[in-house]
Amino acid sequence: MAIAKAGIKKLLPEGIELISGPGCPVCVTSQEDIDRAIKIAGVKDVIMATFGDMMRVPGSLGSLEDIKRRGADVRIVYSCIDALDMAEKNPSKKVVFMGVGFETTSPTVAATVIEAKRRKARNFFVLSDFKLIFPALEAIAGSGRVGVDGFLCPGHVSVITGSVPYERIAKRYGKACVITGFDDADIIKGIKRLVDQIQRNESEVEIEYRRAVGKEGNVTAKKVLRAVFKPGPARWRGLGKIEKSGLKLRKTYERFDAEKEFKIKIPRPKPHKGCICGDVLQGIKSPVDCKLFGKKCDPRSPVGPCMVSSEGTCAAYFKYGA
Repeated sequence: MAIAKAGIKKLLPEGIELISGPGCPVCVTSQEDIDRAIKIAGVKDVIMATFGDMMRVPGSLGSLEDIKRRGADVRIVYSCIDALDMAEKNPSKKVVFMGVGFETTSPTVAATVIEAKRRKARNFFVLSDFKLIFPALEAIAGSGRVGVDGFLCPGHVSVITGSVPYERIAKRYGKACVITGFDDADIIKGIKRLVDQIQRNESEVEIEYRRAVGKEGNVTAKKVLRAVFKPGPARWRGLGKIEKSGLKLRKTYERFDAEKEFKIKIPRPKPHKGCICGDVLQGIKSPVDCKLFGKKCDPRSPVGPCMVSSEGTCAAYFKYGA
C-alpha cells in the first residue's frame, strides 16, 4: 500500500519489478477459516469479536458482516484485551476472538490469553488464524513458480522477529533480503540495497530499518508468544497448507481454544469464480490481470479479500492506480 501510494513502481528503471506477495494477513486467511468463524458466530449465545478488516472478507458462506445482518452478535474490537473485557461483562455469553495477523499481532494475543488465565475467565476463547511469515517465504522461495531475486522484508514483523530468521532464506535459497520500513525513503533505500546485492551476486540479510529493528528482535514478545502458542499447520489462501506456519494454543491454555470448544463442521469451500486473489498473493499475477478488477470487484463490493483489506494488493491498485 505504501509503495502504491508513493507511486514508487513508476519511478523505477527498467529491469526492476516489484511483486506483491502474501504480506496481508487478512488476505491470506483461507476460506475454510472464514467459514469456521461464520459458523461459530451463528451459534446461540456467542459473541464473535474481530478486527474491522475481517468483517467483509467473503467466505463460501458469505461474510461475518452478512451473518451479523441476519442477527448474529458480531462486534469489531481494536485489540484482543477488548474481547476479554467483553467476556467479563457478558458472563452468560461465550466470547470468541477471531485472531488474524503475523508475528506483529500474535504476541499481544498471547499476553491476553495469559491474562485470561489469571482472571480465571471461563467464557473467553480464541480462534487462532495467526500465521508465521517465514514458512510462507520459504514456500515462495522454493516453489520455482515466481522468479524472485530478493525479498523486501517487512519492518513491522521484523521488529518482533529480528533479522536472524531471514538468514535461512538467504543461505538456503540464495535470495537477497533487506528489512525496511514503510516511509518512501526507507522503501527506496531498501530496493537500492537489494539491487546492489543482486548485482554483486550475493544473498545476505541487511537491516535498512535500524531505528526499529535489531538482530534479535523483541526478546520479551517472542518469549510470551512461545509460552502460549506452538507452531502448527495452517492453510494460506493461494499457497495451500504449509506445515508449522500457523499458531496453535499449547496444552496449558487449551481451554481458551475456540476450535476445541466448538465442534464445527464446515462445508467444502467454494472458490469465487474469476477471483485471482490466490495468484496475486503468490506473485504469479497482478490485480489488473483479473477480469473482475474494477468491474464486479471494487472496495464497495469486493469479491476477494485482496480488495477488502486496507493492506490488500487489489485495494492498493484500485485506490492509487496500477
